[in-house]
Amino acid sequence: MKIDDYLARIDYEGPIALDFACLTAIHRQHLLTIPYEDLDVQLGRPLDLDIERIFEKIVVNRRGGWCYEMNGLLCWALQQIGFEVTRMAGGVMRIVRGGDTMGDHLVLRVDLDGPVLADVGLGDGMLEPTRIEEGRFAQGNRQYRLEALEDGHWRFHNNEGAIPPSFDFWPEADEERLGRMCDRLQTDGDSVFRQNLICLQPDGDRGSKALFGRVLALPGQQKQVLETADAFCEVLDEVFGLSDPAFRGLWPQVLARHQEIFGDKGPDEIRAGS
Repeated sequence: MKIDDYLARIDYEGPIALDFACLTAIHRQHLLTIPYEDLDVQLGRPLDLDIERIFEKIVVNRRGGWCYEMNGLLCWALQQIGFEVTRMAGGVMRIVRGGDTMGDHLVLRVDLDGPVLADVGLGDGMLEPTRIEEGRFAQGNRQYRLEALEDGHWRFHNNEGAIPPSFDFWPEADEERLGRMCDRLQTDGDSVFRQNLICLQPDGDRGSKALFGRVLALPGQQKQVLETADAFCEVLDEVFGLSDPAFRGLWPQVLARHQEIFGDKGPDEIRAGS
Protein backbone atom coordinates (compact mmCIF):
# COMPACT_ATOMS: atom_id res chain seq x y z
CA MET A 1 0.00 0.00 0.00
CA LYS A 2 1.52 3.29 -1.13
CA ILE A 3 0.30 6.75 -0.20
CA ASP A 4 1.15 7.97 -3.72
CA ASP A 5 -1.33 5.46 -5.14
CA TYR A 6 -4.06 6.78 -2.85
CA LEU A 7 -3.29 10.38 -3.81
CA ALA A 8 -3.44 9.40 -7.48
CA ARG A 9 -6.78 7.66 -6.87
CA ILE A 10 -8.27 10.91 -5.57
CA ASP A 11 -6.53 13.05 -8.22
CA TYR A 12 -4.72 15.04 -5.55
CA GLU A 13 -1.83 17.12 -6.87
CA GLY A 14 -1.61 19.80 -4.17
CA PRO A 15 1.03 20.34 -1.51
CA ILE A 16 1.46 17.91 1.36
CA ALA A 17 1.64 19.61 4.75
CA LEU A 18 0.39 18.91 8.25
CA ASP A 19 -2.12 21.74 8.22
CA PHE A 20 -5.84 22.37 7.91
CA ALA A 21 -5.58 23.44 4.26
CA CYS A 22 -4.02 20.13 3.19
CA LEU A 23 -6.48 18.13 5.29
CA THR A 24 -9.38 20.01 3.73
CA ALA A 25 -8.14 19.52 0.18
CA ILE A 26 -7.59 15.77 0.63
CA HIS A 27 -10.97 15.35 2.37
CA ARG A 28 -12.72 17.17 -0.46
CA GLN A 29 -10.91 15.28 -3.22
CA HIS A 30 -11.68 11.94 -1.58
CA LEU A 31 -15.40 12.70 -1.66
CA LEU A 32 -15.39 14.10 -5.20
CA THR A 33 -13.63 11.04 -6.64
CA ILE A 34 -14.74 8.05 -4.52
CA PRO A 35 -18.47 7.31 -4.23
CA TYR A 36 -20.25 6.11 -1.13
CA GLU A 37 -21.86 2.79 -2.06
CA ASP A 38 -23.12 -0.49 -0.61
CA LEU A 39 -22.95 -2.66 -3.72
CA ASP A 40 -20.88 -5.39 -2.05
CA VAL A 41 -23.48 -5.74 0.71
CA GLN A 42 -26.13 -6.10 -1.99
CA LEU A 43 -23.98 -8.73 -3.70
CA GLY A 44 -23.44 -10.66 -0.46
CA ARG A 45 -19.69 -10.11 -0.47
CA PRO A 46 -18.39 -10.03 3.13
CA LEU A 47 -16.79 -6.79 4.30
CA ASP A 48 -14.54 -6.14 7.29
CA LEU A 49 -12.31 -3.42 8.74
CA ASP A 50 -9.06 -4.76 7.25
CA ILE A 51 -7.20 -1.84 5.67
CA GLU A 52 -5.35 -3.97 3.11
CA ARG A 53 -8.66 -5.29 1.76
CA ILE A 54 -10.10 -1.77 1.75
CA PHE A 55 -7.07 -0.35 -0.08
CA GLU A 56 -7.26 -3.11 -2.69
CA LYS A 57 -10.97 -2.49 -3.24
CA ILE A 58 -11.01 1.31 -3.39
CA VAL A 59 -7.56 2.26 -4.65
CA VAL A 60 -6.54 -0.68 -6.84
CA ASN A 61 -9.98 -1.75 -8.10
CA ARG A 62 -11.37 1.82 -8.14
CA ARG A 63 -14.51 1.06 -6.18
CA GLY A 64 -16.29 3.10 -3.53
CA GLY A 65 -17.36 1.97 -0.09
CA TRP A 66 -19.34 2.65 3.05
CA CYS A 67 -18.25 4.43 6.23
CA TYR A 68 -15.97 1.69 7.58
CA GLU A 69 -14.10 1.61 4.28
CA MET A 70 -14.21 5.30 3.31
CA ASN A 71 -13.13 6.66 6.68
CA GLY A 72 -10.87 3.67 7.29
CA LEU A 73 -8.95 4.48 4.12
CA LEU A 74 -8.82 8.20 4.87
CA CYS A 75 -7.53 7.46 8.39
CA TRP A 76 -4.73 5.31 6.99
CA ALA A 77 -3.81 7.92 4.36
CA LEU A 78 -3.72 10.81 6.81
CA GLN A 79 -1.58 8.81 9.23
CA GLN A 80 0.82 7.95 6.40
CA ILE A 81 1.19 11.66 5.72
CA GLY A 82 1.84 12.31 9.42
CA PHE A 83 -1.47 13.59 10.79
CA GLU A 84 -2.55 12.52 14.27
CA VAL A 85 -5.85 10.71 13.69
CA THR A 86 -8.24 8.99 16.11
CA ARG A 87 -11.04 6.69 14.99
CA MET A 88 -14.33 7.52 16.72
CA ALA A 89 -17.52 5.49 17.07
CA GLY A 90 -20.64 7.13 15.68
CA GLY A 91 -24.33 6.33 15.91
CA VAL A 92 -26.65 7.38 13.07
CA MET A 93 -29.94 8.83 14.34
CA ARG A 94 -29.08 7.92 17.94
CA ILE A 95 -31.44 10.74 18.90
CA VAL A 96 -34.31 8.47 17.78
CA ARG A 97 -32.93 4.94 17.84
CA GLY A 98 -30.95 5.05 21.08
CA GLY A 99 -27.53 3.83 22.14
CA ASP A 100 -27.66 0.55 20.23
CA THR A 101 -26.72 2.52 17.13
CA MET A 102 -23.26 3.40 18.44
CA GLY A 103 -20.70 1.81 16.16
CA ASP A 104 -22.86 1.84 13.04
CA HIS A 105 -20.80 4.77 11.79
CA LEU A 106 -17.04 5.37 11.84
CA VAL A 107 -15.81 8.97 11.94
CA LEU A 108 -12.41 10.55 12.49
CA ARG A 109 -10.85 13.13 14.77
CA VAL A 110 -7.74 14.87 13.48
CA ASP A 111 -5.72 16.85 16.04
CA LEU A 112 -4.49 20.14 14.59
CA ASP A 113 -4.08 22.72 17.38
CA GLY A 114 -7.50 21.47 18.45
CA PRO A 115 -9.79 18.60 17.41
CA VAL A 116 -11.17 18.48 13.86
CA LEU A 117 -14.04 16.28 12.65
CA ALA A 118 -13.34 14.47 9.38
CA ASP A 119 -16.01 12.29 7.75
CA VAL A 120 -16.02 11.02 4.17
CA GLY A 121 -18.30 8.11 5.04
CA LEU A 122 -21.76 9.59 5.53
CA GLY A 123 -22.74 9.73 1.88
CA ASP A 124 -24.59 13.03 2.04
CA GLY A 125 -22.72 15.00 4.68
CA MET A 126 -19.89 17.52 4.89
CA LEU A 127 -17.64 18.07 1.91
CA GLU A 128 -14.87 19.44 4.12
CA PRO A 129 -13.68 18.80 7.71
CA THR A 130 -14.69 21.14 10.53
CA ARG A 131 -13.42 22.10 13.97
CA ILE A 132 -15.16 20.22 16.77
CA GLU A 133 -16.80 23.12 18.52
CA GLU A 134 -20.42 23.96 19.25
CA GLY A 135 -22.39 26.00 16.80
CA ARG A 136 -23.57 26.33 13.24
CA PHE A 137 -21.24 26.32 10.28
CA ALA A 138 -21.69 26.60 6.52
CA GLN A 139 -20.00 24.90 3.60
CA GLY A 140 -21.13 26.40 0.32
CA ASN A 141 -24.91 26.69 0.48
CA ARG A 142 -25.26 23.91 3.05
CA GLN A 143 -25.75 24.55 6.76
CA TYR A 144 -24.66 22.20 9.57
CA ARG A 145 -24.48 22.27 13.35
CA LEU A 146 -22.40 20.58 16.04
CA GLU A 147 -23.92 20.13 19.49
CA ALA A 148 -22.16 19.02 22.67
CA LEU A 149 -24.44 16.66 24.60
CA GLU A 150 -24.56 16.38 28.39
CA ASP A 151 -23.55 12.69 28.32
CA GLY A 152 -20.21 13.45 26.62
CA HIS A 153 -21.30 12.63 23.08
CA TRP A 154 -21.35 15.14 20.25
CA ARG A 155 -24.20 15.42 17.75
CA PHE A 156 -23.73 16.35 14.12
CA HIS A 157 -26.84 17.93 12.59
CA ASN A 158 -26.85 17.52 8.84
CA ASN A 159 -28.03 20.02 6.24
CA GLU A 160 -31.82 20.30 6.09
CA GLY A 161 -33.22 17.54 3.90
CA ALA A 162 -29.97 15.57 3.82
CA ILE A 163 -29.90 11.88 4.73
CA PRO A 164 -29.32 10.96 7.50
CA PRO A 165 -30.43 14.02 9.48
CA SER A 166 -27.93 13.45 12.31
CA PHE A 167 -25.42 11.21 13.96
CA ASP A 168 -23.80 11.21 17.40
CA PHE A 169 -20.14 10.43 18.01
CA TRP A 170 -17.95 9.53 20.95
CA PRO A 171 -14.36 10.77 21.41
CA GLU A 172 -12.85 7.36 20.72
CA ALA A 173 -13.73 4.09 19.05
CA ASP A 174 -14.49 0.68 20.48
CA GLU A 175 -12.94 -1.37 17.66
CA GLU A 176 -14.64 -4.58 18.77
CA ARG A 177 -18.04 -2.87 18.64
CA LEU A 178 -17.25 -1.34 15.25
CA GLY A 179 -16.46 -4.83 13.96
CA ARG A 180 -19.69 -6.28 15.36
CA MET A 181 -21.75 -3.48 13.87
CA CYS A 182 -20.00 -3.87 10.52
CA ASP A 183 -21.04 -7.54 10.51
CA ARG A 184 -24.56 -6.78 11.72
CA LEU A 185 -25.27 -4.18 9.04
CA GLN A 186 -24.42 -6.80 6.39
CA THR A 187 -26.49 -9.64 7.86
CA ASP A 188 -29.49 -8.09 9.63
CA GLY A 189 -32.54 -8.12 7.38
CA ASP A 190 -33.64 -4.80 8.89
CA SER A 191 -30.39 -3.09 7.86
CA VAL A 192 -30.90 -0.31 5.32
CA PHE A 193 -27.82 -1.62 3.52
CA ARG A 194 -29.36 -5.06 3.11
CA GLN A 195 -32.66 -3.61 1.96
CA ASN A 196 -31.55 -0.90 -0.43
CA LEU A 197 -28.91 -0.30 -3.06
CA ILE A 198 -27.30 3.07 -2.34
CA CYS A 199 -24.79 5.17 -4.29
CA LEU A 200 -24.09 8.76 -3.24
CA GLN A 201 -21.46 11.27 -4.24
CA PRO A 202 -21.10 15.06 -3.93
CA ASP A 203 -21.16 16.93 -7.22
CA GLY A 204 -19.03 19.86 -6.12
CA ASP A 205 -21.08 22.53 -4.41
CA ARG A 206 -24.16 21.81 -6.56
CA GLY A 207 -25.46 19.00 -4.39
CA SER A 208 -25.16 15.21 -4.52
CA LYS A 209 -25.61 12.55 -7.15
CA ALA A 210 -27.79 9.78 -5.74
CA LEU A 211 -28.93 6.35 -6.84
CA PHE A 212 -31.39 4.60 -4.54
CA GLY A 213 -32.26 1.29 -6.16
CA ARG A 214 -33.44 2.26 -9.63
CA VAL A 215 -34.20 5.91 -8.77
CA LEU A 216 -31.54 8.34 -10.00
CA ALA A 217 -31.43 11.93 -8.69
CA LEU A 218 -28.92 14.39 -10.13
CA PRO A 219 -28.50 18.02 -9.04
CA GLY A 220 -30.75 20.34 -11.00
CA GLN A 221 -32.55 17.52 -12.80
CA GLN A 222 -35.81 15.65 -12.33
CA LYS A 223 -35.57 12.20 -10.78
CA GLN A 224 -35.45 9.27 -13.18
CA VAL A 225 -36.65 5.71 -12.71
CA LEU A 226 -34.25 3.44 -14.59
CA GLU A 227 -36.03 0.98 -16.86
CA THR A 228 -33.42 -1.59 -17.88
CA ALA A 229 -30.38 -3.43 -16.60
CA ASP A 230 -28.35 -1.71 -19.32
CA ALA A 231 -29.39 1.73 -18.05
CA PHE A 232 -28.64 0.66 -14.47
CA CYS A 233 -25.10 -0.50 -15.31
CA GLU A 234 -24.52 2.58 -17.47
CA VAL A 235 -25.40 4.89 -14.57
CA LEU A 236 -23.12 3.01 -12.19
CA ASP A 237 -20.27 3.31 -14.70
CA GLU A 238 -20.74 6.77 -16.18
CA VAL A 239 -22.18 8.66 -13.20
CA PHE A 240 -20.35 6.97 -10.32
CA GLY A 241 -17.33 5.38 -12.04
CA LEU A 242 -18.23 1.89 -10.81
CA SER A 243 -17.81 -1.13 -13.06
CA ASP A 244 -18.11 -4.82 -12.27
CA PRO A 245 -19.81 -7.55 -14.36
CA ALA A 246 -21.55 -8.76 -11.18
CA PHE A 247 -23.56 -5.52 -10.91
CA ARG A 248 -25.90 -6.64 -13.71
CA GLY A 249 -27.00 -9.54 -11.54
CA LEU A 250 -28.40 -7.06 -8.98
CA TRP A 251 -31.06 -5.76 -11.36
CA PRO A 252 -33.82 -8.32 -10.52
CA GLN A 253 -33.60 -7.58 -6.78
CA VAL A 254 -33.47 -3.83 -7.47
CA LEU A 255 -36.71 -4.15 -9.47
CA ALA A 256 -38.36 -6.24 -6.76
CA ARG A 257 -37.40 -3.84 -3.97
CA HIS A 258 -38.64 -0.84 -5.97
CA GLN A 259 -42.00 -2.52 -6.53
CA GLU A 260 -42.23 -3.39 -2.84
CA ILE A 261 -41.64 0.21 -1.76
CA PHE A 262 -43.20 2.30 -4.51
CA GLY A 263 -45.51 0.10 -6.54
CA ASP A 264 -46.41 1.97 -9.72
CA LYS A 265 -45.54 5.49 -8.51
CA GLY A 266 -43.87 7.75 -11.04
CA PRO A 267 -40.64 9.69 -10.44
CA ASP A 268 -42.47 12.82 -9.28
CA GLU A 269 -44.26 10.86 -6.55
CA ILE A 270 -41.10 9.35 -5.08
CA ARG A 271 -39.63 11.28 -2.17
CA ALA A 272 -35.91 12.04 -2.49
CA GLY A 273 -33.83 9.59 -0.46
CA SER A 274 -36.59 6.98 -0.16
